[in-house]
Amino acid sequence: MSDGDTTQGAKGLEVVTFGCRLNTYESEVMRREASAAGLGELAGGAIIFNTCAVTAEAVRQAKQSIRKARRENPEARIIVTGCAAQTGPQDFVAMDEVDLVLGNEEKLKSHSYRALPDFGVNLFEKARVNDIFSVRETASHMVDAIEGRARAFVQVQNGCDHRCTFCIIPYGRGNSRSVPMGAVVEQVKRLAGNGYAEVVLSGVDMTSYGADLPGAPKLGRLVKAILAQVPDVKRLRLSSIDSIEADDELLDAIATERRLMPHLHLSLQAGDDLTLKRMKRRHLRADSIRFCAEVRKLRPDIVFGADIIAGFPTETEEMFQRSLDIVAECGLTHLHVFPFSPREGTPAARMPQVRREVVKERAARLRAAGETAYRRHLDALAGTSQSILIERDGLGRTEGFTLAAIDAGQPGEIVEAVVTGNDGAQLQAVPLAARAA
Repeated sequence: MSDGDTTQGAKGLEVVTFGCRLNTYESEVMRREASAAGLGELAGGAIIFNTCAVTAEAVRQAKQSIRKARRENPEARIIVTGCAAQTGPQDFVAMDEVDLVLGNEEKLKSHSYRALPDFGVNLFEKARVNDIFSVRETASHMVDAIEGRARAFVQVQNGCDHRCTFCIIPYGRGNSRSVPMGAVVEQVKRLAGNGYAEVVLSGVDMTSYGADLPGAPKLGRLVKAILAQVPDVKRLRLSSIDSIEADDELLDAIATERRLMPHLHLSLQAGDDLTLKRMKRRHLRADSIRFCAEVRKLRPDIVFGADIIAGFPTETEEMFQRSLDIVAECGLTHLHVFPFSPREGTPAARMPQVRREVVKERAARLRAAGETAYRRHLDALAGTSQSILIERDGLGRTEGFTLAAIDAGQPGEIVEAVVTGNDGAQLQAVPLAARAA
């Protein structure tokens, strides 16, 4: 989220969220815990920034937003947390605008917010960031709603045991930890009972789910348990997955469970084998192509998204071309393109870098390929019937996560509709009832 996603809490408490769906879920927990600690009662109010560290640009945007917030709210207490605060706490401690810096574990506990340091304290008291690798479990933080959201997010896993050479996130999130299956099912029941038609399962490395739990249940077993035990949830969606770790039960669920949405966002990162090796990924180009072909046979209406990095260190034009080609070879539709951003402390930051102008040019070409694929996808849906979850007035998402303009329904409601066309950016749809009339 480029500018941060801002939601109001009790009275004077505001939470600004950057980055992933897991951050969105955790921001709801933070809002509850900070409210319980009385932050909303402070005279000048309080603003909590839940940051992202996936790129240097994400960190820059967070700092920019913090400075702006201080200018506009001179009396507010400003707290910074999230992955950027966990991996680089001193960067935020050094900001005069910031009153307190919390780590990713501390941000979820009420007592972390109870004793804000007074103005003028020494810099060491501003930071409460412990070693994230010392955290062994991920607790089930029950929430009743996700403020301002038509769909709900549920954390099933946190952290990552892999060390991709470009990635700083394990240092912000720690090693992989799974939420017990029973706790996940209960959370989904709670949200479905509160009226959420769609629930999104989220995690840092979701397909590693269960390896640390008794019996080592995999993600597919969890998905099937949720669908079997929570009949009230109409749509279950997965956030980003690593295709090389997809288990047989997950593939079976994709093939047979209609309430599991036909949309998978894949952590591909590149389409060239040497680049993948230097990234320390666990799959090859052929693995990605084969996975997409096999899943498409199981679920013909599946829609694929993917993360791809442009301009990874040592990437030649020929190597980049293979990443460009994989957009068509995998049939990708929703592309997230990341111009390579060296993160201090990662092996990739020490590799021979591609010139910035070349990185930007390659990212632009990847985005153009993604836009072409997306428009082709929109055109192919003309005249089809779609179930659209209304997100806000006039806009919603299909089961395949395609944006659709429709003049019907309330946020959180599912409307059956027919696609009448598109404007190149989103579908145009009308409710079936209106079309019949």
